[in-house]
Amino acid sequence: MDEKDYSEADGISERTTPSKTQKSPQKVTKKLKSAICRVMLLDGSEYECEVEKHARGQVLFDLVCEHLNLLEKDYFGLTFCDSDSQKNWLDPSKEIKKQIRSGPWNFAFTVKFYPPDPAQLTEDITRYYLCLQLRADIISGRLPCSFVTHALLGSYAVQAELGDFDAEEHVGNYVGELRFAPNQTRELEERIMELHKTYRGMTPGEAEIHFLENAKKLSMYGVDLHHAKDSEGIDIMLGVCANGLLIYRDRLRINRFAWPKILKISYKRSNFYIKIRPGEYEQFESTIGFKLPNHRSAKRLWKVCIEHHTFFRLVSPEPPPKGFLVMGSKFRYSGRTQAQTRQASALIDRPAPYFERSSSKRYTMSRSLDGGMPQIGEGEGDCSAVGKEAFTSLFGATAETLSTSTTTHVTKTVKGGFSETRIEKRIIITGDEDVDQDQALALAIKEAKLQHPDMLVTKAVVYRETDPSPEERDKKPQVRRDVRRCYHKI
Repeated sequence: MDEKDYSEADGISERTTPSKTQKSPQKVTKKLKSAICRVMLLDGSEYECEVEKHARGQVLFDLVCEHLNLLEKDYFGLTFCDSDSQKNWLDPSKEIKKQIRSGPWNFAFTVKFYPPDPAQLTEDITRYYLCLQLRADIISGRLPCSFVTHALLGSYAVQAELGDFDAEEHVGNYVGELRFAPNQTRELEERIMELHKTYRGMTPGEAEIHFLENAKKLSMYGVDLHHAKDSEGIDIMLGVCANGLLIYRDRLRINRFAWPKILKISYKRSNFYIKIRPGEYEQFESTIGFKLPNHRSAKRLWKVCIEHHTFFRLVSPEPPPKGFLVMGSKFRYSGRTQAQTRQASALIDRPAPYFERSSSKRYTMSRSLDGGMPQIGEGEGDCSAVGKEAFTSLFGATAETLSTSTTTHVTKTVKGGFSETRIEKRIIITGDEDVDQDQALALAIKEAKLQHPDMLVTKAVVYRETDPSPEERDKKPQVRRDVRRCYHKI
Protein backbone atom coordinates (compact mmCIF):
# COMPACT_ATOMS: atom_id res chain seq x y z
CA MET A 1 0.00 0.00 0.00
CA ASP A 2 2.85 2.38 -0.90
CA GLU A 3 0.43 4.27 -3.14
CA LYS A 4 -2.13 5.06 -0.50
CA ASP A 5 -5.84 4.86 -1.10
CA TYR A 6 -7.84 5.66 2.00
CA SER A 7 -11.56 6.08 1.67
CA GLU A 8 -14.48 6.71 3.93
CA ALA A 9 -17.84 5.98 2.30
CA ASP A 10 -19.96 7.81 4.85
CA GLY A 11 -20.60 11.51 4.61
CA ILE A 12 -19.36 14.49 2.62
CA SER A 13 -17.03 17.12 4.03
CA GLU A 14 -17.66 20.70 2.98
CA ARG A 15 -15.55 23.76 3.65
CA THR A 16 -17.62 26.38 5.38
CA THR A 17 -17.03 30.11 5.01
CA PRO A 18 -16.45 32.07 8.21
CA SER A 19 -19.21 34.27 9.48
CA LYS A 20 -19.02 37.85 8.34
CA THR A 21 -20.45 39.10 11.61
CA GLN A 22 -17.96 41.48 13.18
CA LYS A 23 -17.06 40.89 16.80
CA SER A 24 -17.09 43.85 19.16
CA PRO A 25 -13.75 45.02 20.60
CA GLN A 26 -14.96 44.02 24.06
CA LYS A 27 -15.30 40.37 23.04
CA VAL A 28 -11.91 40.36 21.39
CA THR A 29 -10.17 41.59 24.52
CA LYS A 30 -12.16 39.29 26.78
CA LYS A 31 -10.02 36.80 28.69
CA LEU A 32 -10.03 33.40 27.02
CA LYS A 33 -11.61 30.56 28.94
CA SER A 34 -9.41 27.67 29.99
CA ALA A 35 -9.89 24.07 31.04
CA ILE A 36 -8.04 21.75 33.41
CA CYS A 37 -6.45 18.68 31.81
CA ARG A 38 -5.31 15.68 33.81
CA VAL A 39 -2.91 13.22 32.19
CA MET A 40 -1.99 9.82 33.63
CA LEU A 41 1.69 9.21 32.90
CA LEU A 42 3.44 5.92 32.28
CA ASP A 43 5.02 5.83 35.74
CA GLY A 44 1.58 6.04 37.37
CA SER A 45 1.85 9.71 38.35
CA GLU A 46 -0.60 12.38 37.23
CA TYR A 47 0.25 15.59 35.40
CA GLU A 48 -2.20 18.46 35.58
CA CYS A 49 -2.15 21.55 33.40
CA GLU A 50 -4.40 24.29 32.13
CA VAL A 51 -5.07 24.89 28.44
CA GLU A 52 -7.25 27.30 26.53
CA LYS A 53 -10.64 25.76 25.73
CA HIS A 54 -10.15 26.16 21.99
CA ALA A 55 -6.65 24.67 22.07
CA ARG A 56 -5.79 21.86 19.69
CA GLY A 57 -4.57 18.49 20.86
CA GLN A 58 -1.00 19.34 19.85
CA VAL A 59 -0.85 22.07 22.52
CA LEU A 60 -1.61 19.62 25.33
CA PHE A 61 0.69 16.94 23.91
CA ASP A 62 3.59 19.40 23.72
CA LEU A 63 3.01 20.47 27.32
CA VAL A 64 3.14 16.85 28.50
CA CYS A 65 6.32 16.09 26.53
CA GLU A 66 7.94 19.26 27.86
CA HIS A 67 7.05 18.17 31.40
CA LEU A 68 8.64 14.77 30.71
CA ASN A 69 11.71 16.35 29.02
CA LEU A 70 11.00 14.12 26.00
CA LEU A 71 12.28 15.08 22.53
CA GLU A 72 11.67 11.83 20.62
CA LYS A 73 7.96 12.27 21.14
CA ASP A 74 6.52 11.09 17.83
CA TYR A 75 6.24 7.50 19.04
CA PHE A 76 3.83 8.58 21.80
CA GLY A 77 0.32 9.96 22.01
CA LEU A 78 -2.58 10.84 24.30
CA THR A 79 -5.69 8.70 24.70
CA PHE A 80 -9.10 9.47 26.17
CA CYS A 81 -12.30 7.52 26.76
CA ASP A 82 -15.45 8.41 24.87
CA SER A 83 -19.05 8.09 26.05
CA ASP A 84 -19.03 4.39 25.10
CA SER A 85 -15.96 3.75 27.29
CA GLN A 86 -13.82 3.16 24.19
CA LYS A 87 -10.22 4.30 23.95
CA ASN A 88 -9.55 6.99 21.35
CA TRP A 89 -6.38 8.75 20.26
CA LEU A 90 -6.42 12.51 20.72
CA ASP A 91 -6.05 14.09 17.27
CA PRO A 92 -3.34 16.77 17.62
CA SER A 93 -4.69 18.74 14.64
CA LYS A 94 -8.22 19.16 16.05
CA GLU A 95 -9.56 21.17 18.95
CA ILE A 96 -9.77 19.17 22.15
CA LYS A 97 -13.32 20.29 22.93
CA LYS A 98 -14.51 18.92 19.57
CA GLN A 99 -13.14 15.49 20.46
CA ILE A 100 -14.34 15.30 24.07
CA ARG A 101 -17.98 16.28 23.98
CA SER A 102 -18.72 15.81 27.67
CA GLY A 103 -17.09 14.89 30.94
CA PRO A 104 -13.72 15.89 32.41
CA TRP A 105 -10.64 16.24 30.23
CA ASN A 106 -8.78 13.16 31.42
CA PHE A 107 -6.08 11.57 29.28
CA ALA A 108 -3.40 8.90 29.36
CA PHE A 109 0.09 9.29 27.91
CA THR A 110 1.00 6.07 26.09
CA VAL A 111 3.12 4.65 23.28
CA LYS A 112 1.27 4.92 19.97
CA PHE A 113 3.86 3.59 17.50
CA TYR A 114 6.11 0.85 18.87
CA PRO A 115 9.54 1.18 17.20
CA PRO A 116 10.52 -2.09 15.48
CA ASP A 117 14.14 -1.51 16.52
CA PRO A 118 14.28 0.33 19.87
CA ALA A 119 18.10 0.38 19.67
CA GLN A 120 17.77 3.15 17.07
CA LEU A 121 16.21 5.47 19.64
CA THR A 122 18.72 8.17 20.51
CA GLU A 123 18.07 8.93 24.17
CA ASP A 124 17.88 6.76 27.27
CA ILE A 125 14.83 8.66 28.50
CA THR A 126 12.86 7.61 25.41
CA ARG A 127 13.77 3.96 25.94
CA TYR A 128 12.82 4.29 29.60
CA TYR A 129 9.27 5.41 28.76
CA LEU A 130 8.98 2.63 26.16
CA CYS A 131 10.03 0.12 28.85
CA LEU A 132 7.35 1.46 31.20
CA GLN A 133 4.73 0.98 28.48
CA LEU A 134 5.86 -2.56 27.72
CA ARG A 135 5.89 -3.51 31.40
CA ALA A 136 2.29 -2.27 31.64
CA ASP A 137 1.41 -4.28 28.52
CA ILE A 138 2.94 -7.42 30.03
CA ILE A 139 1.29 -7.01 33.42
CA SER A 140 -2.13 -6.43 31.87
CA GLY A 141 -1.79 -9.51 29.62
CA ARG A 142 -1.84 -7.50 26.39
CA LEU A 143 1.69 -8.74 25.66
CA PRO A 144 1.78 -12.49 26.40
CA CYS A 145 5.10 -14.08 27.40
CA SER A 146 6.39 -17.50 28.30
CA PHE A 147 7.69 -18.21 31.80
CA VAL A 148 11.27 -17.93 30.56
CA THR A 149 10.63 -14.55 28.91
CA HIS A 150 8.76 -13.25 31.97
CA ALA A 151 11.77 -14.12 34.11
CA LEU A 152 14.28 -12.60 31.70
CA LEU A 153 12.39 -9.33 31.23
CA GLY A 154 11.63 -9.15 34.95
CA SER A 155 15.30 -9.54 35.85
CA TYR A 156 16.31 -6.67 33.54
CA ALA A 157 13.54 -4.53 35.03
CA VAL A 158 14.87 -5.25 38.54
CA GLN A 159 18.43 -4.37 37.46
CA ALA A 160 17.23 -1.08 35.96
CA GLU A 161 15.24 -0.21 39.07
CA LEU A 162 17.31 -1.58 41.97
CA GLY A 163 20.79 -1.69 40.46
CA ASP A 164 23.36 -4.37 41.33
CA PHE A 165 22.44 -7.11 43.75
CA ASP A 166 23.50 -6.25 47.29
CA ALA A 167 23.55 -9.15 49.75
CA GLU A 168 23.01 -6.81 52.70
CA GLU A 169 20.20 -4.78 51.17
CA HIS A 170 18.46 -7.40 49.01
CA VAL A 171 17.48 -10.10 51.46
CA GLY A 172 14.73 -12.70 51.28
CA ASN A 173 12.20 -12.29 48.51
CA TYR A 174 13.15 -8.68 47.75
CA VAL A 175 11.19 -8.64 44.46
CA GLY A 176 8.02 -10.10 45.99
CA GLU A 177 6.11 -6.83 45.95
CA LEU A 178 7.07 -5.83 42.41
CA ARG A 179 4.84 -6.61 39.45
CA PHE A 180 6.16 -8.57 36.48
CA ALA A 181 3.37 -10.79 35.15
CA PRO A 182 -0.44 -11.16 35.17
CA ASN A 183 -0.31 -14.34 37.25
CA GLN A 184 2.88 -13.92 39.22
CA THR A 185 4.18 -16.85 41.23
CA ARG A 186 6.93 -17.39 43.80
CA GLU A 187 8.64 -19.63 41.26
CA LEU A 188 8.88 -16.72 38.81
CA GLU A 189 10.19 -14.36 41.48
CA GLU A 190 12.91 -16.82 42.50
CA ARG A 191 14.06 -17.17 38.88
CA ILE A 192 14.12 -13.37 38.49
CA MET A 193 16.32 -13.02 41.58
CA GLU A 194 18.69 -15.72 40.29
CA LEU A 195 19.17 -13.84 37.03
CA HIS A 196 19.44 -10.45 38.74
CA LYS A 197 22.45 -11.60 40.76
CA THR A 198 24.39 -12.22 37.50
CA TYR A 199 24.06 -8.65 36.18
CA ARG A 200 26.67 -6.97 38.38
CA GLY A 201 28.06 -3.87 36.70
CA MET A 202 25.16 -3.44 34.27
CA THR A 203 23.86 0.14 34.21
CA PRO A 204 20.11 0.93 34.24
CA GLY A 205 20.34 2.14 30.64
CA GLU A 206 22.04 -1.09 29.52
CA ALA A 207 19.43 -3.18 31.35
CA GLU A 208 16.64 -1.33 29.54
CA ILE A 209 18.33 -1.92 26.18
CA HIS A 210 18.47 -5.66 26.94
CA PHE A 211 14.83 -5.52 28.05
CA LEU A 212 13.75 -3.91 24.77
CA GLU A 213 15.86 -6.22 22.60
CA ASN A 214 14.00 -9.21 24.06
CA ALA A 215 10.56 -7.58 24.22
CA LYS A 216 10.59 -6.58 20.54
CA LYS A 217 10.83 -10.27 19.55
CA LEU A 218 7.46 -11.13 21.14
CA SER A 219 4.75 -11.91 18.61
CA MET A 220 2.29 -9.38 20.04
CA TYR A 221 4.81 -6.54 20.38
CA GLY A 222 3.24 -3.30 19.17
CA VAL A 223 -0.01 -4.91 18.00
CA ASP A 224 -3.14 -2.77 18.44
CA LEU A 225 -6.09 -5.20 18.70
CA HIS A 226 -9.69 -4.54 17.62
CA HIS A 227 -12.72 -6.83 18.05
CA ALA A 228 -14.41 -7.87 14.79
CA LYS A 229 -16.24 -10.69 12.98
CA ASP A 230 -15.25 -12.29 9.70
CA SER A 231 -17.54 -12.91 6.72
CA GLU A 232 -18.94 -16.02 8.43
CA GLY A 233 -19.77 -14.16 11.64
CA ILE A 234 -16.95 -15.76 13.64
CA ASP A 235 -15.34 -13.64 16.35
CA ILE A 236 -11.83 -12.54 15.45
CA MET A 237 -9.35 -9.85 16.41
CA LEU A 238 -7.79 -7.46 13.90
CA GLY A 239 -4.30 -6.36 14.88
CA VAL A 240 -2.59 -3.29 13.44
CA CYS A 241 1.20 -3.05 13.71
CA ALA A 242 4.27 -1.63 11.99
CA ASN A 243 4.27 -4.37 9.34
CA GLY A 244 0.59 -4.51 8.40
CA LEU A 245 -2.73 -6.02 9.42
CA LEU A 246 -2.93 -9.28 11.40
CA ILE A 247 -5.93 -11.58 11.88
CA TYR A 248 -6.33 -13.56 15.11
CA ARG A 249 -8.81 -16.23 16.12
CA ASP A 250 -8.72 -17.72 19.61
CA ARG A 251 -5.47 -15.86 20.28
CA LEU A 252 -3.79 -17.55 17.31
CA ARG A 253 -2.71 -15.64 14.22
CA ILE A 254 -4.47 -17.08 11.18
CA ASN A 255 -3.55 -14.50 8.52
CA ARG A 256 -1.26 -11.59 7.83
CA PHE A 257 -1.50 -8.78 5.28
CA ALA A 258 1.69 -6.75 4.93
CA TRP A 259 1.28 -3.07 4.01
CA PRO A 260 2.73 -3.57 0.48
CA LYS A 261 0.08 -6.25 -0.10
CA ILE A 262 -2.80 -3.88 0.76
CA LEU A 263 -3.98 -1.56 -2.01
CA LYS A 264 -6.85 0.17 -0.25
CA ILE A 265 -8.45 0.41 3.18
CA SER A 266 -11.98 1.73 3.66
CA TYR A 267 -15.04 1.49 5.83
CA LYS A 268 -18.76 1.93 5.41
CA ARG A 269 -21.04 2.04 8.42
CA SER A 270 -19.79 -0.79 10.68
CA ASN A 271 -17.97 -2.66 7.90
CA PHE A 272 -14.21 -2.45 7.36
CA TYR A 273 -12.65 -3.42 4.01
CA ILE A 274 -9.17 -4.07 2.67
CA LYS A 275 -8.40 -4.48 -1.03
CA ILE A 276 -5.59 -6.97 -1.61
CA ARG A 277 -3.03 -6.90 -4.40
CA PRO A 278 -3.27 -10.04 -6.61
CA GLY A 279 -0.71 -12.73 -5.94
CA GLU A 280 1.85 -14.13 -8.33
CA TYR A 281 -0.61 -16.56 -9.89
CA GLU A 282 -3.73 -14.42 -9.44
CA GLN A 283 -5.28 -12.16 -12.05
CA PHE A 284 -7.67 -9.93 -10.10
CA GLU A 285 -7.63 -7.88 -6.93
CA SER A 286 -9.73 -9.13 -4.02
CA THR A 287 -11.59 -7.29 -1.27
CA ILE A 288 -11.97 -8.73 2.23
CA GLY A 289 -14.61 -7.35 4.59
CA PHE A 290 -14.95 -7.46 8.36
CA LYS A 291 -17.82 -6.52 10.66
CA LEU A 292 -17.00 -4.19 13.54
CA PRO A 293 -19.25 -3.63 16.60
CA ASN A 294 -20.47 -0.26 15.28
CA HIS A 295 -19.73 2.64 12.96
CA ARG A 296 -17.40 4.35 15.43
CA SER A 297 -15.36 1.18 15.89
CA ALA A 298 -14.94 0.82 12.13
CA LYS A 299 -13.81 4.43 11.75
CA ARG A 300 -11.45 4.06 14.74
CA LEU A 301 -9.78 1.02 13.13
CA TRP A 302 -9.62 2.80 9.75
CA LYS A 303 -7.83 5.77 11.35
CA VAL A 304 -5.36 3.52 13.19
CA CYS A 305 -4.50 1.78 9.92
CA ILE A 306 -3.95 5.09 8.13
CA GLU A 307 -1.71 6.36 10.90
CA HIS A 308 0.38 3.19 11.17
CA HIS A 309 0.84 2.89 7.41
CA THR A 310 1.83 6.54 7.07
CA PHE A 311 4.19 6.52 10.06
CA PHE A 312 6.06 3.32 9.23
CA ARG A 313 5.91 3.17 5.42
CA LEU A 314 6.05 6.72 4.04
CA VAL A 315 8.89 9.21 3.97
CA SER A 316 6.54 12.13 4.68
CA PRO A 317 2.81 12.33 5.45
CA GLU A 318 0.39 13.05 2.64
CA PRO A 319 -1.34 16.44 2.94
CA PRO A 320 -5.13 16.36 3.41
CA PRO A 321 -7.18 16.86 0.24
CA LYS A 322 -8.17 20.42 -0.57
CA GLY A 323 -11.22 21.75 -2.32
CA PHE A 324 -14.62 23.20 -1.73
CA LEU A 325 -16.41 19.84 -1.98
CA VAL A 326 -14.54 16.72 -0.89
CA MET A 327 -16.04 13.24 -0.97
CA GLY A 328 -15.41 11.24 2.18
CA SER A 329 -13.17 12.12 5.09
CA LYS A 330 -10.26 14.57 4.94
CA PHE A 331 -8.52 12.76 7.81
CA ARG A 332 -4.81 12.19 7.33
CA TYR A 333 -1.99 11.49 9.77
CA SER A 334 -0.53 14.91 10.54
CA GLY A 335 2.58 14.04 12.55
CA ARG A 336 6.09 13.12 11.50
CA THR A 337 6.83 9.73 9.99
CA GLN A 338 9.37 7.32 11.44
CA ALA A 339 11.86 8.37 8.74
CA GLN A 340 11.46 12.03 9.69
CA THR A 341 11.66 11.19 13.39
CA ARG A 342 14.95 9.35 12.93
CA GLN A 343 16.38 12.29 11.01
CA ALA A 344 15.32 14.68 13.76
CA SER A 345 16.70 12.36 16.47
CA ALA A 346 20.09 12.31 14.78
CA LEU A 347 20.24 16.08 15.18
CA ILE A 348 19.59 16.04 18.95
CA ASP A 349 22.50 17.86 20.54
CA ARG A 350 22.13 18.03 24.29
CA PRO A 351 23.69 16.29 27.27
CA ALA A 352 21.90 13.13 28.30
CA PRO A 353 18.97 14.39 30.39
CA TYR A 354 18.89 13.42 34.04
CA PHE A 355 15.77 11.62 35.19
CA GLU A 356 14.78 9.40 38.09
CA ARG A 357 13.43 5.96 37.40
CA SER A 358 10.26 5.63 39.44
CA SER A 359 9.51 2.65 41.66
CA SER A 360 7.38 -0.09 40.17
CA LYS A 361 3.77 -0.44 41.19
CA ARG A 362 3.51 -2.88 44.02
CA TYR A 363 0.89 -5.38 45.01
CA THR A 364 -1.73 -4.10 47.39
CA MET A 365 -3.57 -7.42 47.64
CA SER A 366 -2.39 -10.29 49.80
CA ARG A 367 -0.92 -13.41 48.29
CA SER A 368 -2.94 -16.56 47.98
CA LEU A 369 -2.05 -19.49 50.23
CA ASP A 370 -0.20 -21.40 47.50
CA GLY A 371 2.16 -18.51 46.78
CA GLY A 372 0.41 -17.31 43.64
CA MET A 373 -0.46 -13.73 42.94
CA PRO A 374 -3.93 -12.33 42.39
CA GLN A 375 -4.61 -11.72 38.72
CA ILE A 376 -3.92 -8.22 37.50
CA GLY A 377 -6.66 -6.49 35.58
CA GLU A 378 -6.33 -4.38 32.47
CA GLY A 379 -3.93 -1.46 32.35
CA GLU A 380 -4.82 2.02 33.44
CA GLY A 381 -5.06 3.18 29.82
CA ASP A 382 -8.06 0.99 29.17
CA CYS A 383 -11.51 2.43 29.60
CA SER A 384 -13.38 -0.62 30.79
CA ALA A 385 -12.49 -3.20 33.39
CA VAL A 386 -12.04 -6.57 31.77
CA GLY A 387 -10.98 -9.41 33.97
CA LYS A 388 -13.12 -10.70 36.75
CA GLU A 389 -16.32 -9.95 34.83
CA ALA A 390 -15.10 -11.77 31.72
CA PHE A 391 -13.75 -14.65 33.79
CA THR A 392 -17.01 -15.19 35.64
CA SER A 393 -19.13 -14.84 32.50
CA LEU A 394 -17.27 -17.78 30.98
CA PHE A 395 -18.20 -19.99 33.89
CA GLY A 396 -21.75 -18.75 34.35
CA ALA A 397 -21.30 -17.76 37.99
CA THR A 398 -21.23 -14.46 39.82
CA ALA A 399 -18.01 -12.78 40.83
CA GLU A 400 -18.72 -13.11 44.51
CA THR A 401 -19.17 -16.89 44.36
CA LEU A 402 -15.97 -17.92 42.56
CA SER A 403 -12.50 -18.52 43.95
CA THR A 404 -9.45 -20.16 42.38
CA SER A 405 -6.10 -21.58 43.43
CA THR A 406 -3.20 -22.73 41.26
CA THR A 407 -0.30 -25.12 41.83
CA THR A 408 2.54 -25.72 39.37
CA HIS A 409 4.91 -28.67 38.93
CA VAL A 410 7.90 -28.40 36.55
CA THR A 411 9.89 -31.42 35.32
CA LYS A 412 12.98 -31.12 33.10
CA THR A 413 14.49 -34.08 31.21
CA VAL A 414 17.24 -34.46 28.61
CA LYS A 415 16.73 -36.97 25.78
CA GLY A 416 19.17 -37.39 22.88
CA GLY A 417 20.81 -34.06 23.61
CA PHE A 418 17.47 -32.20 23.63
CA SER A 419 16.08 -30.62 26.77
CA GLU A 420 12.36 -31.01 27.41
CA THR A 421 10.40 -29.08 30.02
CA ARG A 422 7.04 -30.40 31.15
CA ILE A 423 4.80 -28.14 33.20
CA GLU A 424 1.69 -29.36 34.97
CA LYS A 425 -0.68 -26.76 36.36
CA ARG A 426 -3.68 -27.57 38.52
CA ILE A 427 -6.39 -24.92 38.79
CA ILE A 428 -9.16 -25.50 41.32
CA ILE A 429 -12.27 -23.40 40.74
CA THR A 430 -14.71 -23.33 43.61
CA GLY A 431 -18.13 -21.69 43.44
CA ASP A 432 -21.56 -21.67 44.98
CA GLU A 433 -23.19 -22.12 41.57
CA ASP A 434 -22.66 -24.64 38.80
CA VAL A 435 -19.55 -24.20 36.66
CA ASP A 436 -19.67 -25.10 32.97
CA GLN A 437 -17.21 -27.97 32.45
CA ASP A 438 -16.52 -27.38 28.72
CA GLN A 439 -15.92 -23.70 29.24
CA ALA A 440 -13.63 -24.42 32.18
CA LEU A 441 -11.51 -26.63 29.93
CA ALA A 442 -11.48 -24.08 27.10
CA LEU A 443 -10.39 -21.30 29.44
CA ALA A 444 -7.63 -23.45 30.95
CA ILE A 445 -6.19 -24.27 27.52
CA LYS A 446 -6.46 -20.64 26.43
CA GLU A 447 -4.69 -19.45 29.58
CA ALA A 448 -1.94 -22.05 29.09
CA LYS A 449 -1.27 -20.85 25.54
CA LEU A 450 -1.28 -17.25 26.74
CA GLN A 451 1.19 -17.79 29.56
CA HIS A 452 3.50 -20.09 27.57
CA PRO A 453 3.16 -19.24 23.85
CA ASP A 454 6.35 -21.17 22.97
CA MET A 455 4.96 -24.39 24.42
CA LEU A 456 2.47 -26.98 23.23
CA VAL A 457 -0.52 -28.20 25.24
CA THR A 458 -0.46 -32.00 25.13
CA LYS A 459 -3.03 -32.89 27.75
CA ALA A 460 -5.92 -31.20 29.53
CA VAL A 461 -8.20 -32.87 32.06
CA VAL A 462 -11.34 -31.56 33.75
CA TYR A 463 -13.14 -33.46 36.49
CA ARG A 464 -15.79 -32.61 39.02
CA GLU A 465 -15.77 -33.27 42.73
CA THR A 466 -19.37 -33.93 43.71
CA ASP A 467 -19.06 -35.54 47.11
CA PRO A 468 -18.68 -32.95 49.89
CA SER A 469 -16.90 -33.74 53.12
CA PRO A 470 -19.02 -34.38 56.26
CA GLU A 471 -18.18 -30.89 57.49
CA GLU A 472 -19.43 -29.36 54.22
CA ARG A 473 -22.75 -31.24 54.10
CA ASP A 474 -24.35 -28.78 56.50
CA LYS A 475 -23.03 -25.81 54.54
CA LYS A 476 -24.21 -24.33 51.28
CA PRO A 477 -23.40 -26.83 48.50
CA GLN A 478 -20.46 -25.90 46.27
CA VAL A 479 -19.30 -27.03 42.87
CA ARG A 480 -15.62 -27.55 42.27
CA ARG A 481 -13.68 -28.01 39.05
CA ASP A 482 -10.11 -29.26 38.91
CA VAL A 483 -8.38 -28.36 35.66
CA ARG A 484 -5.02 -29.97 35.01
CA ARG A 485 -2.86 -29.02 32.08
CA CYS A 486 0.34 -30.58 30.83
CA TYR A 487 2.37 -29.12 27.97
CA HIS A 488 5.93 -29.23 26.73
CA LYS A 489 8.30 -27.29 24.53
CA ILE A 490 8.27 -28.03 20.81
